[in-house]
Amino acid sequence: MGSPERQKIMELVSQHVKGIMEECKLRARDHGLVFDDETLEYVVTNRDMIELSPKVMIPTLYDYWVHDVRVLSGKGMYEAYPSNPYETVINTRPAISFYNDNNPDWLNVMIFYHVLGHIDFFQNNLFYKNTWDIDLTGQALSDKRVIAQLRSEKGRWVDYAIEFARGVDNLVGYHKELNHTIQKDTRQAMTKTDFYFDIFLQVIKHVSHNTYLKEITRYNKANDGNEDFFEQILSRYPEFEELYRKQLMSQIPPALDVMEYITRHSSFLKEAENEWMKTVLQIVKNTSLYFQPQIRTKIMNEGWASYWHEYLFMRDDRICGHEIDYARVNAGVTSMPKVGLNPYALGMRLFEHIEHMEDRGCYSFEYRFLKDEVRKKGFDLNKGTGKEYILKVRENFNDFTFINTFIDQEFVSQHDLFVAGKRFNNERMSWQYYIKSKKAEDYKDMIIDTLYHPPQISVDPSGTRNGVLYLNHKFEGKPLKIDFIENTMIGIEFLWGGPVHLETSEVVRPGQPADSFANFWDPSSPAAVKKAPEPVKWKRMVYVMENRKIHKREL
Repeated sequence: MGSPERQKIMELVSQHVKGIMEECKLRARDHGLVFDDETLEYVVTNRDMIELSPKVMIPTLYDYWVHDVRVLSGKGMYEAYPSNPYETVINTRPAISFYNDNNPDWLNVMIFYHVLGHIDFFQNNLFYKNTWDIDLTGQALSDKRVIAQLRSEKGRWVDYAIEFARGVDNLVGYHKELNHTIQKDTRQAMTKTDFYFDIFLQVIKHVSHNTYLKEITRYNKANDGNEDFFEQILSRYPEFEELYRKQLMSQIPPALDVMEYITRHSSFLKEAENEWMKTVLQIVKNTSLYFQPQIRTKIMNEGWASYWHEYLFMRDDRICGHEIDYARVNAGVTSMPKVGLNPYALGMRLFEHIEHMEDRGCYSFEYRFLKDEVRKKGFDLNKGTGKEYILKVRENFNDFTFINTFIDQEFVSQHDLFVAGKRFNNERMSWQYYIKSKKAEDYKDMIIDTLYHPPQISVDPSGTRNGVLYLNHKFEGKPLKIDFIENTMIGIEFLWGGPVHLETSEVVRPGQPADSFANFWDPSSPAAVKKAPEPVKWKRMVYVMENRKIHKREL
C-alpha cells in the first residue's frame, strides 16, 4: 500500500469490526444493493485521515507539491479545530475504505452502510465503466515509482512537466473514452441493411419520406435472408454493393483531445532528451480520466450513500439505544441548508422524492397532463415500484441529467427551496439576501450552474501549421477564466515546443451608467427608474503565446 511510513498509520480492522461489515453487506444486498464480495477496511487516526483526503483519497498517488500543501493545510486546520472525519472510500477492485480508530460499533454500522452505498454506486453507475477493470491503487503505486525514478534523473523538470500537464488535464476526452469502453464489446461492422436505410437512401439518394416508408414495408414483407429484397436493390441501384464495400473500408480517425494531440505531435516531445515527458503526460491523463466520473456524479454519489445509510440503519436493530447520537450525526451530514449546497442532503432528498413519485405513478402521462394542484397532490396509482426505479436511476444518470430530469416544482415546494439573491443596501451599507425565486426551473438552473463543466477546447487542424498549435474554444455562454489563461498557455507552449494560439469569446461590456451607484432605496433617485439593460455582446478573440509572452487580438 505504499511507503513504510504509510503502512505504520494503517492497519486492517479487527475481526470483530470486519464481522460487523460482513453483516451489513448481507442486509444491504437483501435490499437490492449490488457489489463485489471482496472489500478491504483499514483503520487510521483522525489526524492521519486528514492526509488521505487531500491526496484525492489515494494514499499511493504520485507525490506532487500541491498535494503536500493541502496536507499541511489540513493538518494545520486539525490543530486548531480537531474534527472527526468519518470515512474515506476508494473506487478500486477490491474497494478500499478507511475509518477512524476510535469509532464505536453503532457508528461503524451507520458508516459501513454509507460506504456500501458508495461501492454500489461505483460498481454499477455506467459513467464509471472505464474504471471497473482497473486496480487504481496498484496503478497509482506504479506511477508513483515511475515519477520518483524520473525525479532522481531529471530533478525539478519533472515537477514542471506535471504542473504543465495538470494545467490541461480537465480537457481529457472523458466521454470519448467512456463511449469506447461501453461499445468495445458490442461494436460490430455496419450491416448491409443498416447501410441501405441509414446512409444509402437518406444521405446518398435523398429519397422522399414516402419512398423511404415503402422500402421499410417491402423489407418487412421480404422472405427470410432478404435475398429477394437485395436482388431488387441491385437491379435498381447497381452501385450499391461498391458503395457498401467502401463504407466498410472507411475508417474515421478518432478526434484527439488536447493532451493526446500534444503527446503525439509535439516536435519538442519527440526529441530524445524529452521523450520521458510523454510518460508524465500519460500518468496525469490516466489519473484525470479515472476521477472524471467522481467529479461528474458528486451529488448522486453522496446522496445515494446517504439515502442507504439512513434507510438501512433505521431498520437495523443495532441502532437501539443510540437513536439520539445517530440523529445528531446524521443531521450534521444531511441537513438541507437554505442558502448554499449540501450534495449529501440534496442528493438524498431527491432520491427519496423520485422513489415517492414513482410509487404513486407520477412519472406518467396521466399525471403530467393534470393541471389541478389538488388532484396532483391526491394522485396515487399505488405502483409501489419506487425502489426498483431509483436503482435504475443510479445506474444510468450523472449529476447533470439527474438534476435536469428530476427536480420539479413538487420537490422545490416540498422542501421550501428557493434561489437567493443579493443586493447592496446603501442606507445600511451592507449586503442583503432575499428570496429571488421559488420556481423549480430557476432552482434547477442554479444547481446546474454549480456543476463541473470544463470548457470544450479542441485542436483546430486547419490553424495548426508551421509549428503553431491552434486551439479553439467552443463558446457555450461562459467565458474562460482570464486569470488562468496565461499560465496555462505557458505550460502548453513548453510541451508543444512552439507558439500556441487560443481562440475564444469575450464579452464587450456596455458602458456603465453615471448613476450606477445611486440610492436604489430612494424612490426619487434616478437609478430607481428602471432602464432596459444593454445587450451583452461577445467577440471572438485570439490569445497568442510565443516565447512566454502573451498578447491578444480581435478576429
